[in-house]
Amino acid sequence: MNIIARCTLEKCWKKHPDSKSSLEAWYAEMTRDSFLTPQDIKERYGSADILRDNRVVFNIKGKKYRLVVAFNYSKQIGFIRFVGTHSEYSKINAEEI
Repeated sequence: MNIIARCTLEKCWKKHPDSKSSLEAWYAEMTRDSFLTPQDIKERYGSADILRDNRVVFNIKGKKYRLVVAFNYSKQIGFIRFVGTHSEYSKINAEEI
């Protein structure tokens, strides 16, 4: 899977250094594997929330951080739409960002 906007992850871990290892691990796993359906992601990441329009919310570092990714499964691309603290996440609409 090709993940677009790794720099978004980097901005987060610069602001929140404790998120770095978890975000790097997530990125490494996602770029190493392919996912053909939302169910494939759910099987790997049981705590992920599947939203409409092929969006997925990942819990990072024990739910301290949230990561929203919009997927194009046929092209094997994930677009990072948001990454931040749980409280920052509660202020957005993950289905519209």
